[in-house]
Amino acid sequence: MKTFRPLLIAALAATAFNPAIADAPRHPARSDPVVDYVRARAADDLGELSVAANGYAAAAAENPGNMTLALRAYRQAVAAGDMALALKGARSLDAQKSLPPDGTLLLLADAVQSKDWKRARTFADRVTAEKLFAFMVPAMRAWIAYGAHDNDPLAPLKALPPGSLAETYGSEQQGLILIAMGKDTEGVAAINALQLPEGARSARIRIAAAAELDKRHKHDAALAMLVGDEPAIARARDMLTARRKLPGAIDTPAAGIAELNVRIAADLNRQQAAPLALGFARIATMLAPDASEPWLVTASLLSLGGADDAALDAVNHVSPDDPFAGAARDTRVMLLVRAGHSDQALAEAQAATQAPGATLGDWTRLGDLLSAAKKPTEAAQAYDHALTMAGGEKAPAEIAWPLLLQEANAVLEAGDWPTARVKAARALALAPQQPEVLNFLGYSELEHGEDIPGAGAMIAKASALAPDNPSITDSLGWSWYLRGNIDRAIPLLERAAQGAPAETDINEHLGDAYWKANRKLDARYAWRAALVAADDDEKARIKAKIDNGLIAKP
Repeated sequence: MKTFRPLLIAALAATAFNPAIADAPRHPARSDPVVDYVRARAADDLGELSVAANGYAAAAAENPGNMTLALRAYRQAVAAGDMALALKGARSLDAQKSLPPDGTLLLLADAVQSKDWKRARTFADRVTAEKLFAFMVPAMRAWIAYGAHDNDPLAPLKALPPGSLAETYGSEQQGLILIAMGKDTEGVAAINALQLPEGARSARIRIAAAAELDKRHKHDAALAMLVGDEPAIARARDMLTARRKLPGAIDTPAAGIAELNVRIAADLNRQQAAPLALGFARIATMLAPDASEPWLVTASLLSLGGADDAALDAVNHVSPDDPFAGAARDTRVMLLVRAGHSDQALAEAQAATQAPGATLGDWTRLGDLLSAAKKPTEAAQAYDHALTMAGGEKAPAEIAWPLLLQEANAVLEAGDWPTARVKAARALALAPQQPEVLNFLGYSELEHGEDIPGAGAMIAKASALAPDNPSITDSLGWSWYLRGNIDRAIPLLERAAQGAPAETDINEHLGDAYWKANRKLDARYAWRAALVAADDDEKARIKAKIDNGLIAKP
């Protein structure tokens, strides 16, 4: 799949809004716009997006000549997902000829939602003239023609420059439009020709195509679209096999243009342009409020900005019957944990495993939360249950080895090294080239004083496979430390600490090595760094080292 051009990011960055605001005059008979603005800024800083949006809007209404404030109010309304307020702000800015190019996209989306094809085409012309988002126009014109029933929807997608952004996005939309037009064979061929790597994006396109085919009673063709091991694909396949309705069809201009916007939002997010991406995602939620992907991308972007409450609200829009419901539960659990509600997250994860239709992903999620809650025995049982659901001894290797590794780690935390070694060895037999497995087994053997040279060889192989992984580099350095080669250990441990400066184990290992090299000042510095993220048990041990140094074992 083609990647986003850096030039696009540079151009789009010009639309980012500067929060600076000119002094607003007081109006004795109405609310004070300065107070409204200050309150809005405070709410914005607290992640209360809707409160901030209303505050900025009130301040802008009291100060109609301040286009900087009006633009801030518009952008905040978009971020909050208050699209009625955003549209009001966009129209006001447009009347003053101050609407930014992304605002034109919102007005176009509103026209599409209203099925006002003439107005939609007028805004498409304007997007072309403004140039910044012109690469979106061919795909949008194709969907508008499909909705208007007056032109060939495929015509705007023909003869696009190969490798251009317009061709990249247009080619994805073409297959969906063909299927919506009833040209199933051509549409399926166009989607297969995309050769998208397996992942959420590929799953979304294939599920959308399958849902539309199944709507038109093309059951076998729909199932044939659902290839791959992505959890959402597997869930969609199960739904169709059980003859349940599959949501997610893209067969209207609003749904198609929403898909285009959310695709661009995801690409911008990968380019670390989350604030800009949020506007595209919010347009997508406006156009396709029942689709899961816009809400999931919106939740991710809001979370990146620290607006966890708004992110939770967004992810809650995903139906529990959606193929992406598992991804939504993962996101919700992560947000709950981040907000300090780990008990609620764990309770919800446990409930999900007891619900009808509980999946392998539900049990894996429970295992992860139990591990984080320092309940390793229960975590190991959850991972084992997930492995059983995957087929046990007959589970596909790519599913089995991560579960075995997670179970081995949980069992080890519970103090059962012999069982952990057996689980890890099984994982290694299934995935002999996986650095995580090699590192876990090698490091665990080091910690238990077993076959130090052999463990070191496993870790060396892991390091060769993943030379930039700080944890593996630390293990390699520690293996040399335990073999008494401090000169080889220190450079590796220093490199590991540079890659993961907040990691307790790495800093403690580096401190130990410095002490052995008679660099006692450096040792205490490294141990103090290890204290920052240490738990209570680790703190007691590390503080003893800082106070007394390494005490030789009798």
